Amino acid sequence: MVYTSQQRTETWTQRIEIPVLLDPSIIRAARQIYRTYSEVHPDRVQRPLGVAIDRYTCRGKLIFYNKPILLPQECFVPLSQIESEIY
Repeated sequence: MVYTSQQRTETWTQRIEIPVLLDPSIIRAARQIYRTYSEVHPDRVQRPLGVAIDRYTCRGKLIFYNKPILLPQECFVPLSQIESEIY
């Protein structure tokens, strides 16, 4: 099978997930938002995918759907990163 350079690039980029290094204060704020949600809604079955959080104000909201659309000043903290910090 012969790949063109575009196919190789697409295949290569689909396999690589580069971890994003976030400011620890952003992760702490995302963890607090998630913890508050878990305490207020203990009976909720649907787990969020993560938290979209503003880099400057540290205000955020839980994301429950794929492919979050972020504002330029926002970043996405995946639930896996939040939970790894908790445990």
